[in-house]
Amino acid sequence: MNLSTDFLDEARIHEAMRKASDPSHPEVRDILDKAVTEVGLTPDECAVLLMADDPEQEEQIFEAARRVKESIYGKRIVLFAPLYLSNYCVNNCTYCGFRVSNTELERRALDKEMIQQEVKILLDQGHKRLLLVFGEHPDYANIEYIRMAVKAVYDVNQGEGINIRRVNINAAPLSVEEFAEVNTYGIGTFQSFQETYHRETYKKVHPSGPKSDYDNRLLTMHRALEGGIDDIGMGVLYGLYDHRFETLATIMHSQELDRRYNIGPHTISVPRIEPALNAPDAVQPPAPVSDREFKRIVAAIRLTLPYTGMILSTRENAEFRDEVIRLGISQISAGSRTNPGGYKEAIEHDEYSEQFTIYDTRSLDEVMHSLCEMGLMPSMCTACYRIGRTGEKFMEEAKSGHIHTYCLPNAILTFREFLEDYASEETKRAGLRIIAEQMKEVDDPRILKSLLSKLEEIEQGKRDVFF
Repeated sequence: MNLSTDFLDEARIHEAMRKASDPSHPEVRDILDKAVTEVGLTPDECAVLLMADDPEQEEQIFEAARRVKESIYGKRIVLFAPLYLSNYCVNNCTYCGFRVSNTELERRALDKEMIQQEVKILLDQGHKRLLLVFGEHPDYANIEYIRMAVKAVYDVNQGEGINIRRVNINAAPLSVEEFAEVNTYGIGTFQSFQETYHRETYKKVHPSGPKSDYDNRLLTMHRALEGGIDDIGMGVLYGLYDHRFETLATIMHSQELDRRYNIGPHTISVPRIEPALNAPDAVQPPAPVSDREFKRIVAAIRLTLPYTGMILSTRENAEFRDEVIRLGISQISAGSRTNPGGYKEAIEHDEYSEQFTIYDTRSLDEVMHSLCEMGLMPSMCTACYRIGRTGEKFMEEAKSGHIHTYCLPNAILTFREFLEDYASEETKRAGLRIIAEQMKEVDDPRILKSLLSKLEEIEQGKRDVFF
């Protein structure tokens, strides 16, 4: 397979940033008028939004992003938990606590029994969607270990519908043949981050290890799609290089995949660097991103790639996460731990085994309650992945607007299950109120009738019902 990295032109990105500097109000307004039609934007148009730091322009950008986000996703927010399986690593990334030269880190890799212990704890909290994080070590990120881990998760069943319904994975880059093998394991999304698209910076922050190969990393998603995985997640680590460059490069990468395979990324994550043990660039980021700049990043991506999901992690504090969600976020993690075995040990902050510091330490129930108080609809839906609405088919449904037929009813059903089985009384009251409000948005009489019937089934004890 001969693939080129020419699609990522650094000179073009810098030129787009230069041309977009100090944009006029009419120029910004014209771009926003296009963006709210949900057709997406070009990298040059996205650059204008990233460079528009006049407060009035910025608020117009935020308002457009809120409008597009609600039009496409409604009030739904999907929740998941990361499950770290290993902190062994052969790379020496200067921003990561797992780096091989960090001799103070307490290394650990979970076996099948330990994985299933963690899964049972997460199930008891109400989780249904997991992201397995493998690290990058040949013994604990190979396809045999991935197969064992995915199967271990799916094998845990604590009763009717009390199981993990979707496993996504974040793992080291694989070959096309390995991706084809992993695709048989029943995973949802394969996630891998470029970290930084700027070659010189990439070389500095990845001084050794397999991850130091920029081109191999950049073509990971090409190989995944060639191997048959049609659900991919991408992102950079904001704080390593100019955030405007990184965002435009992410856009170019996404649009290249869409042009070549008719499948862009299902999700884009937007993590910012947070402190980590013995990771110099995590303590003093080379290009720190302010809260204001971060909000503009989220808004610009939402307007440029309107149908791409966006993930916000627990790196951000609770108050700021609640503020950013409305600008374009569609998925969030909750109750997270970033150290292998962290759920069993109930450790909120253990710098000697974790990858980075978490700032939103709320439980899943607390996050659910907060979303309800914001008027948002928590969801743990996994229906699309289980009946084949993925990849190109998903995008066809999304762009036509038909996906709404399934998304809101499935969100209501999965949240109703959570309220019945796991919620505090306070969250249950708030949740039932939100469900009642969202039921009014189901405008197809046939769907509404079926939804009411399925809700009755849930109240009677049936679980895992979906459209």
